[in-house]
Amino acid sequence: MEKIVIEGGHRLEGTVAVSGAKNAALPILVSSLLTEGWNTFHNVPDLKDIRTIKRLLIDLGANVETSQSVVKVDAGGLNSYEAPYDLVRTMRASVLVLGPLLARLGGARVSLPGGCAIGARPINLHLNGLEELGASISLEHGYIEAQARSLKGAEIYFDVVTVTGTENIMMAAVLAEGLTTLRNAAREPEVVALAEALNRMGARITGAGTPVIKIRGVKTLKPISFTIIPDRIETGTFMVAAGVTRGNIKIVGCEPNHLGAMINKLQQTGITVEEETDGLRVVGTETISSVDVKTLPYPGFPTDMQAQFMVLMCLTNGLSVVSETIFENRFIHVSELQRMGADITVSGTTAVVRGGRRLTGAPVMATDLRASASLILAGLAAEGTTEVSRVYHIDRGYECIEKKLAQLGGHLWRTRA
Repeated sequence: MEKIVIEGGHRLEGTVAVSGAKNAALPILVSSLLTEGWNTFHNVPDLKDIRTIKRLLIDLGANVETSQSVVKVDAGGLNSYEAPYDLVRTMRASVLVLGPLLARLGGARVSLPGGCAIGARPINLHLNGLEELGASISLEHGYIEAQARSLKGAEIYFDVVTVTGTENIMMAAVLAEGLTTLRNAAREPEVVALAEALNRMGARITGAGTPVIKIRGVKTLKPISFTIIPDRIETGTFMVAAGVTRGNIKIVGCEPNHLGAMINKLQQTGITVEEETDGLRVVGTETISSVDVKTLPYPGFPTDMQAQFMVLMCLTNGLSVVSETIFENRFIHVSELQRMGADITVSGTTAVVRGGRRLTGAPVMATDLRASASLILAGLAAEGTTEVSRVYHIDRGYECIEKKLAQLGGHLWRTRA
């Protein structure tokens, strides 16, 4: 098992390039199941989750070719509609194959998903939506069994905003007969990117990026060439890295329009965030102001940045309140930050962070993807040496993060535990 070792106290400076967004690449790669012929996807990050979804596509009978950041998929020869437990258990996004398989083949058998242990993320909203489209759904021996002779458009309301639920139903509806309307749909940029890819294939989707998405079904789709959008969470992590090290980082290849809530909160702390022609420049401040933050569905503050922002709040001289409204179990990283000297008190879905105590290096353990990033950031800011174990979590969502941070002047490296 590998770990990342960090010698803290070094200011980060320089330029870093952001990779393609994992959470956009996964559903867009899966959308290739809806077509025959070679789809070409550019700016695909080399991540553990991406490798998992490619293995799943191959298991289903698709041909997959990879050359650096370009992935080509031809799903013309699908010969299976089963997504097995061994693959789905490692990554929740594998459930995204459910809608496309049902629309394309009329059936799907998908293992109930796994992923990060950050709280319950039930897929009942996916299943209810597919039933509204005319599918027959049952749960047998840990698998979702779905059948449909044909799918028909329907009015679907999501009780809770769900990104993967919106994406799954949207992919199923593009080949359904008639009009499907999704209400209380997710508005994330990754949802918009998927809609753009599907429309490029010949789908008829309007309203992506708003709470109401309308999909007019078509008979067939065609393969496309498409570029994955930049990763806004990786961008946000580098922004916080500049803040916790009082650094000066230029982040290129990002999309500032996707980062409104994050930019606003960082500016409230006194950190300078300026848009430049090819990205963002983030300059830290010696005195970081404490601010409260509440996670919300997009365009609110992203839950995937909560752990990283909490590290920044540990470095203030004041008190801040972090409220988590998306997942009920996403403060697992707090106990590890406390090992490094952080003063954090958790009560339910609220964490009170009292700044003014220095962080010191310690051996810590990553518990999920974003917690991993927060511990690395804490290590960069801490005095002494921090060792982060179980870093396989971070490989699910960050491409070569230790190398990118080292290029900015961070003293960190990967080694065997």
